[in-house]
Amino acid sequence: MTRARPDVLTIGAGVSGLTTAVRLAEAGMRVRVRARQRPERSTSAAAGAIWDPIYANHPLVLRWSTRSYHVFCDMVAAGRPEVRLVPGVEASRRSIPSPGWAHDLPGFRECAAAELPGGFASGWRYTAPIIDMPPYLAYLERRLVAAGGALEIGHVRSLGEELAPVVVNCTGIGARELVPDPEVEPIRGQLVAVRNPGVTEFFAEHTEELEEMTYLLPQGDVLLLGGSADKGQWDPEPDRDVAAGIVARCAGIVPAIATARVLGHRTGIRPQRPEIRLEHEEVGGQHVVHNYGHSGAGVSLSWGCADSVLEIVRALG
Repeated sequence: MTRARPDVLTIGAGVSGLTTAVRLAEAGMRVRVRARQRPERSTSAAAGAIWDPIYANHPLVLRWSTRSYHVFCDMVAAGRPEVRLVPGVEASRRSIPSPGWAHDLPGFRECAAAELPGGFASGWRYTAPIIDMPPYLAYLERRLVAAGGALEIGHVRSLGEELAPVVVNCTGIGARELVPDPEVEPIRGQLVAVRNPGVTEFFAEHTEELEEMTYLLPQGDVLLLGGSADKGQWDPEPDRDVAAGIVARCAGIVPAIATARVLGHRTGIRPQRPEIRLEHEEVGGQHVVHNYGHSGAGVSLSWGCADSVLEIVRALG
C-alpha cells in the first residue's frame, strides 16, 4: 500500500526536527520526518538541556527562547514528567552584570559573594526548566504520531530531490554536508551522569561561548555533570580524561559528587554556526526551509523556531 505524499518532509529527528514536525502536524499538515537514526541516538538525546537563551546567535533568539520557556512551563503545569522547573545559580568567573533576560524569571536575584563557589566572581539565582531529553524526545515522537505524522529512518542525498512540496532542513551538524554549509562546525560536548547525592538545585557556569564549563543539572535520582566543548571533534566516543575533569570540577561545587556512582556518559556533536539559519530557499525548484545552526541552544529555542518555520510554510501556500 502506497503512503500518501506528505505536505512537508522534515529532515532530522533531533529536538529541532521533532518539535518543528509536531508544530506543523498539529497545524493540520501531513508531515513525515526522515532521519538517519532514531531520536534517542541523536545529539539532542545527550543534551543536559537547561533552558538558557545563550550559545546561539540570531536577532530573534530572545523571542524564540521566550516562546520555548512558556511552552516548557505549560508542560510542567500540565504534569509532564519530562520537564522540571528547578531553582539554581548561574555564575561567572568574571565580575559581570546579570543578563537582562534573567531578570524576569521566577526567583531572580543577585547572589552575594558568600553564596558563590570558589573561583566565581558574580552570579544570580533564578528558576528555569530542565528537560530530561531521552523521554522528552519520545514524548515528541508520540505527539507527532498522534497528530497524524510519521517518523522513518532513511537518507536524503540532496535537498533538490522532489520529496514533498516543502522540505524542512533540521539536520544540525549534517547540514555541513547536505546543504552544503561549511559555516557549520562540529563541537563535541560531553556529560557524566551520576547517582544524585541529594542535589536539588542547578549550578551553571556562565560563559559567552561554548567552552569547558562546570554545571550540575538535577533530574530526580540522576545528576548530570558538565561539561566540555571540543571544537572540530567528530568522534562520539566519551573521553575518560575529559570525564574525570568534569567530575573533579563539579566536586569542587558539591564535594559529595567525588564519590557518587557514575551511571553513564553522554556525548553529542553540537552544530556551531556564526548565526542560526532559519529561512526559505529554493533548491532546484524544491521549497526548502532551513532550521539549523543552533549550537548549544537547540532545546531552548526549539518551540520558537518551530513557530517561525510554520509561518514560512504557511506563507508558501
